[in-house]
Amino acid sequence: QVQLVESGGGLVQPGGFLRLSCAASGFTFSSYRMGWYRQAPGKERELVASISSAGSATNYADSVKGRFTISRDNPKNTVYLQMNTLKPEDTAVYYCNARSWAAHYWGQGTQVTVSS
Repeated sequence: QVQLVESGGGLVQPGGFLRLSCAASGFTFSSYRMGWYRQAPGKERELVASISSAGSATNYADSVKGRFTISRDNPKNTVYLQMNTLKPEDTAVYYCNARSWAAHYWGQGTQVTVSS
């Protein structure tokens, strides 16, 4: 069955960094656009970054441009989110998303907390 398993979240101080990973299985990973979303308490889920199926095009929320980098390794069926210069407002549950014209999948999420 389809699985998206996120890892790499945790507690980090402001200015620190984390690297999230999302391991995919059960579908043709290289045919799907992948994205990272986040949801903070009391707020709606928002798109953080996305990457095209081949990895040639990326898109970022204005709030993370210049700090976060999305990448993918199609042979490993994995998408990454490198998060640098983290801020308290980056605190949220981060979700991995896979999207094609035919289907749409979500992971269970990983908590990222930025606090001193």
